[in-house]
Amino acid sequence: MAAAPTYPESDADDLRATFSAIADLDPITVFVEPINIRAENVERIAQQADDLGIKLNTEVFASRENWKAYAISALQMAESIAAETGLGARVHLWPDQRLGSAWVTNSIPNPALYRSWLDKWWGRISEWPNIGPSNRAIDQAPVK
Repeated sequence: MAAAPTYPESDADDLRATFSAIADLDPITVFVEPINIRAENVERIAQQADDLGIKLNTEVFASRENWKAYAISALQMAESIAAETGLGARVHLWPDQRLGSAWVTNSIPNPALYRSWLDKWWGRISEWPNIGPSNRAIDQAPVK
């Protein structure tokens, strides 16, 4: 299941309600990623929101510093609320690779701890039904 992208307008109450509803579905994995600023993502989404009469908070994309603060905060909030709603072991945060760049890492009060946190998420292998050592018989079943 994917709860992505999350938008700047998604506050803790919104995310808590979403995660509570997702938890009721008993998902295997829940991917979470804040909206990123690759390509024309912001312009396309802002235009669609405008067409629908919705005001999108694009200030978080006005500078790389704004985006960094938004993205890290959104990921940390998702991690915290996932634990609170019983999805802590199932959530899979998807931090943008740019969050590991030197300009971001060096701006964090404890760069080593921050980098370890990023590496945990980048290295996470999500569960998938019927895959893994205990299910190799499925992989080796004869083809009819």
